Amino acid sequence: RLRRNGRLGNLESQGYSEGTACMLVRQLLVHRMFSLSQSAAALCICVGSFSDPEDLPGLAHFLEHMVFMGSEKYPAENGFDAFLKKHGGSDNASTDCERTIFQFDVQRKYFREALDRWAQFFICPLMIEDAIDREVEAVDSEYQLARPSDSHRKEMLFGSLAKPNHPMTKFCWGNAQTLKHEPKENKINTYERLREFWKRYYSAHYMTLTVQSRVVPVRKIHALTISWALPPQGKHYRVKPLHYISWLIGHEGAGSILSVLRKKCWALALFGGNSETGFDQNTTYSIFSISITLTDEVYNVIHKIQKIEANEFHYQEQTDPIEFVETICENMQLFPKQDILCGHQLMFEYNPEVISPALALLTPERANLLLLSPEHEGRCLLKEKWFGTQYSMEDIPQEWSDQWAGDFPLNPSLHLPAENKFIATDFTLKTPDCPQTELPVKIIDNSRGRLWFKKDNKFKIPKAYIRFNLLTPLIQESPENLVLFDIFVNVLAHNLAEPLYDADVAQLEYKLVPGDHGLVIRLKGFNHKLPLLLNLIVDYLADFTAAPDVFSMFAEQLKKTYFNILIKPERLGKDVRLQILEHCRWSVIQKYEAIMKNLTVDDLMQFVTKFKAKMFVEGLVQGNFTSAESKEFLEYFVERLQFKPLEAEPPVLFRVVELPQKHHLCKVQSLNKSDANSEVTVYYQSGLKNLREHTLMELLVMHMEEPCFDFLRTKETLGYQVYPTCRNTSGVLGFSVTVETQATNTDFVENKIEEFLVNFGEKLTNLTDEAYQAQVTALIKLKECEDTQLGEEVDRSWFEVVTEQYMFDRLSKEIEALKQMTKAELLSWFMGHRGAEGRKLSVHVVGFGKEENNQPEDDQTCLNPSSSYGEVSKLTFLPPTSALAGATMITDIRAFTSSITLHPYHKILS
Repeated sequence: RLRRNGRLGNLESQGYSEGTACMLVRQLLVHRMFSLSQSAAALCICVGSFSDPEDLPGLAHFLEHMVFMGSEKYPAENGFDAFLKKHGGSDNASTDCERTIFQFDVQRKYFREALDRWAQFFICPLMIEDAIDREVEAVDSEYQLARPSDSHRKEMLFGSLAKPNHPMTKFCWGNAQTLKHEPKENKINTYERLREFWKRYYSAHYMTLTVQSRVVPVRKIHALTISWALPPQGKHYRVKPLHYISWLIGHEGAGSILSVLRKKCWALALFGGNSETGFDQNTTYSIFSISITLTDEVYNVIHKIQKIEANEFHYQEQTDPIEFVETICENMQLFPKQDILCGHQLMFEYNPEVISPALALLTPERANLLLLSPEHEGRCLLKEKWFGTQYSMEDIPQEWSDQWAGDFPLNPSLHLPAENKFIATDFTLKTPDCPQTELPVKIIDNSRGRLWFKKDNKFKIPKAYIRFNLLTPLIQESPENLVLFDIFVNVLAHNLAEPLYDADVAQLEYKLVPGDHGLVIRLKGFNHKLPLLLNLIVDYLADFTAAPDVFSMFAEQLKKTYFNILIKPERLGKDVRLQILEHCRWSVIQKYEAIMKNLTVDDLMQFVTKFKAKMFVEGLVQGNFTSAESKEFLEYFVERLQFKPLEAEPPVLFRVVELPQKHHLCKVQSLNKSDANSEVTVYYQSGLKNLREHTLMELLVMHMEEPCFDFLRTKETLGYQVYPTCRNTSGVLGFSVTVETQATNTDFVENKIEEFLVNFGEKLTNLTDEAYQAQVTALIKLKECEDTQLGEEVDRSWFEVVTEQYMFDRLSKEIEALKQMTKAELLSWFMGHRGAEGRKLSVHVVGFGKEENNQPEDDQTCLNPSSSYGEVSKLTFLPPTSALAGATMITDIRAFTSSITLHPYHKILS
């Protein structure tokens, strides 16, 4: 069509290549859409890791990094990120097996310029040769962060077992070895090959563009995976054959596979189907997991499946613009134009002739069984090349094959799903029974509970949100109580899983969350059947039971959960930081010690009895309900649980220590000897501040984001993850800078953070009035952004309820505060945290990787994670190097916190 209109020829005659001309024409067409506040764009390129040359694995992923190193028109290396941050935007990119996706969002006012800056990366990127080594470090850091992940390790192992020369066998990540050291040894010029790769694949005929402009075991785990490699199923998107099969296999209600396994305490969860990631579904194959034999009765549930999917599609809420354009952009490469908006969701047709061939391939002789367990240590003598996963490989025993090939009887406990009583049929919008308000109002307040309510008058959809917090001081009395509380919530969720599975598939969502001070119950979905869902949850809570074998199963699972938290550097760092800052917070290590003390089911039942005896219930109802209906929800808790009021309202926050005016350092060894990753967080405490100062902190961190990335990642290449954060620790303000790195010399990293902060202070001092005002405007615009869905409004309201601050108009007050702030005030605020008066806390978690010496990793030295854990119930404190000799060390957290002043409970209000 572009050629027929003659526009492409005109551009070509001006010297543009065909690819560039197409890109420019698409920009012209897209510009017509700019009439409407937050805008977004996504570009999908039909190239991924499957396209990598054999001698340069990871090249597609590397190019994704390099293409953003400035363009001929906009040569500043981090110019695009700086522009987006200045105007309230963000960007991202990802490389899959067959596609690379780039996306960004920004305020609508600046979208035209942002799109031009962004397009230049694909038209004429600089791809500076000097930046090669730095960006290789960024790619290698990303790879090192991924290495401890079981899901990534499983994918790489699975791919390595494919037939030779199949694209699935390729190393898709890339690292310093494949992109730097091996090319050097083989006299390959990585930069020249990168330019060739870009010229070949970054062409308009491989690209689709979407814009939206509108108003606004490395872990301890036991798992069995049964997989089949099927012919690619993407062409059958109108039927979605694997969806029907996975819907039945993954069913968790009565008569399901998981129901049978749960009753035997053989399984905690079951997942069946295809994840639709590039690894699971592409043009060369589709992966499916688990097999089942179906009878003709399967067709009786087809209508139900299609009805549920149709309800979800027709009443779906708007998504974030950047997520929406990413989805549609990828859809443009997968579906014809008439199905671009809905091809990934709707089941257009039911066709047994398409489903049956896929089903026929799910046979035992075609299956691959993967058993993941730390108990295999010492028996897995093979090692996957890139992630170092220890594994063994053997044929399925003949005895099993013979049994599977035989005609054995079906388990009588298995049957098809029954009629689903949770499918909504009434989509009427309710007539209000009280005056409409812009903010939630209190409609119940007594000694047993408090309820906030707001009838939706904006989105006008037949959906609602119900949230309750069951508060009691019992939870924080001891680590043992915290553990029993975790087990209680897990067993309750287990008891509800089967009876409420139908609610889940009918697009009603519920979640039980063990909060620090109470049990949080969250529900959302079509309001017609939400009361039925809530009442069932309260009934199971009132009549709670725990069989001894179920208790034991979850006690063992929690041991693994706590363990898996502690072996991750970022989770351990958070645990150490909060243990120092929050008085009476029990650490995950203390919870791990408590669960190893052989707690019993009797201990659990005694805890639950106390839990239900006294509490305070606070809730929020927003959406398509009346106030009268909402009151019934709280009344049902009181009626069924028959609890007594607490003597006093329990705290919903911790008391926080007031850090002394000096630099304190807590440096601990990682608890996973095979993990090369370290984490450094430098935290500055502000103290008890008001809403204006909280907003000032947000503005400060917004100013800091892009310079932090540019200095610590782009220029210093310290790690893939570097970021500043505004911290609200139980009402006490602060900010921090974090670097996740592979350097074991964490003191060096901290000094680089200090160097950045000095540099940032100079930037802030020299900041022009125009640049300051642009950032203020960007933050105001972000806060003024219209909610795209009811859930965003509910999340803000719930934060006010759960923290008992009740400032439901916080956003508008923050906007007013921003309008009154000055550049001098911002500079004074930042400088007040620095120097002799600063209250500074550094937390280092030091990994076991080799220090950076620019040498390729010797795969033979890679440790097996299943045999490499330290003693997780004890922290090993490390001394500082001479680089941080002036810091005061914390080597006994309890002794330190008991010797300093505590702030009173504080809420950020006026």
